[in-house]
Amino acid sequence: MSNLFFSRTIPSTRSRILWNCCTARPTSIIQSSNLSHHAPRHAHDDGAVHLDYALHTPPDGNKHERALVILHGLLGSKRNFTSLAKGFTKDLGIPVYTLDLRNQGTSPHVKPMTYSAMASDVLHFIHTHSLSNITLLGHSMGGKVAMSVALHPSLSEPANKHLLSKLIVADVAPTRMQLSPEFKGYVEAMQKIEGLNLTSRKEALDVLEPYESDPAVRAFLLTNLKSMTEHEPYARFRVPLDILVNAMPEIGSFPYVPGERSWMGPTMFIKGLQSAYINRHSLASMEAFFPNMEMETLDAGHWVHGERPREFKKLVEDFIRHGSA
Repeated sequence: MSNLFFSRTIPSTRSRILWNCCTARPTSIIQSSNLSHHAPRHAHDDGAVHLDYALHTPPDGNKHERALVILHGLLGSKRNFTSLAKGFTKDLGIPVYTLDLRNQGTSPHVKPMTYSAMASDVLHFIHTHSLSNITLLGHSMGGKVAMSVALHPSLSEPANKHLLSKLIVADVAPTRMQLSPEFKGYVEAMQKIEGLNLTSRKEALDVLEPYESDPAVRAFLLTNLKSMTEHEPYARFRVPLDILVNAMPEIGSFPYVPGERSWMGPTMFIKGLQSAYINRHSLASMEAFFPNMEMETLDAGHWVHGERPREFKKLVEDFIRHGSA
């Protein structure tokens, strides 16, 4: 197990560019959905909702086979992976879908915000878009959603045998723990911004500063801020802060315990060397849930895809091309 933890580390110069993760030229056709988050649209009896998304289509027009589906982290959105998604489509020649999870980005606002519910949303998306043999990639909260999809009981059904091909999890483990204080602080600061009826982005950045010293992270958080207009002059966020506050314990949790379920497909964890989200105590759970796993390490913090975009991109592409079956 110690050999697994101290797996290959890929160093490079640190750079916290959280929302523009790669410099690949746009060569794909980009298609976006347009959902109203004010009116949740339930898909079927289990409460799954239609998720907003962007699609990067390769030159051959393939939209269904061997797609890469990307799930962002808490307070993120599909826009966080735009540059990387373009690069994946260009280099791999596959369709790439970036999703907004429920209560994030421009997807519907709806309770509950549990991993089981979010996994049902993603599975509904996969079925609705007739995707097969996909690679599922998730960062942080999105990584827990991706793992919840892989472990979902429906994947054991014969009809879903060819649904999921590979799983990639960025800097999170399938464990139950308290959500980190920094994320609770971010939501608290965002609530404060709304309560003060601020009228400029500069004022909102100033309120965030005591909660987060890194200006890149503050700018990342304000990607959730709506544009202020004559008719809506005060700073308001597009995410439902009331739902997020109440969901904090669930976001730190995980729907399964080791030994309850497992997924035997090829799985890669990408750990940030400076992050504690994956640690020695996580490894037993990771191996129990995903026996066919490997782990790579990047010299980065929790935002591995933003701090090391080129190295992250290479790991993902190599795993999709050559990851063990």
